[in-house]
Amino acid sequence: METTGGFTSVQLLEHEAASAFEHLDVTEALQIGKRGVDLARMRDYPVTIVIELDGAEVFRETVSGDGAEHSGWIARKSNVVNLTRHSTMYERVKAEEDESDWHADHGVVDETHAIHGGGFPLLTTAGDFRGVLLISGLPQVEDHLFAVEVLQG
Repeated sequence: METTGGFTSVQLLEHEAASAFEHLDVTEALQIGKRGVDLARMRDYPVTIVIELDGAEVFRETVSGDGAEHSGWIARKSNVVNLTRHSTMYERVKAEEDESDWHADHGVVDETHAIHGGGFPLLTTAGDFRGVLLISGLPQVEDHLFAVEVLQG
């Protein structure tokens, strides 16, 4: 079963670069969250959307589905992005390309760090890491693609 969407690590880094913001503050972060919720409602996506900015959660909404179940995934995806400052899908694909054990390489376990799509770094065009957009509730490739769409929308 395909779990990486056929992406290469280079393509996923391009997603990150194309999703960078010239300026990012709480107001813009809330607009991103609202855009994600609006799209999810239009499509009846059973997702939870979370935005962390400068280490603090500034947005969380469950559109439909089991928000409690999503919370565990969100925390684990957040841990990955905060550790590496790359998307969770990038980390998964890069580990597969390198034929490496991502968790062992980073000294963490799957129970706390999930390299499953849906965790995405919030970056500025200057290269600063500002936070994380987290999507949970869809299959992992769709979580990733939805995050990219929300950020580039």
